[in-house]
Amino acid sequence: MDVRELTAESERRAAVPILRQLWRDESPEDVLAWTGEDEYRLFGGFLGDDLICVAGVLEQRHLHHERHAWLYDLVVDEPHRGAGHGRSMVEFVEEWAEKQGCVSISLASPLDKEGVHEFYERLDYDEWGYVIEKRL
Repeated sequence: MDVRELTAESERRAAVPILRQLWRDESPEDVLAWTGEDEYRLFGGFLGDDLICVAGVLEQRHLHHERHAWLYDLVVDEPHRGAGHGRSMVEFVEEWAEKQGCVSISLASPLDKEGVHEFYERLDYDEWGYVIEKRL
């Protein structure tokens, strides 16, 4: 799988259908809008000319936290799941984040996504706390 950053609006627009497999309740316009925000980096994984996987990442440093990458979105297009593309994309993001000076990668995952948790555990990610939020 070849991975590259998707910066042009046309590239990001091509990623929207894959991202909406994760964010089903979001409109295509909203998904496209957040992929264009200044600090958001969108990476696409390609087999030949076909976009099959995307990852959205932000570099952050807040207060006492060391510089880290927050993995917001990781989606493998449904027909390509189970072939190792998600693992390859995570490995790409890890290498990219390290080059940016990040010391860790963080992410949030809903409690009911057990298969997702197991995926990250197999990649040596540690569950160390909770993300707690309140809808306003």
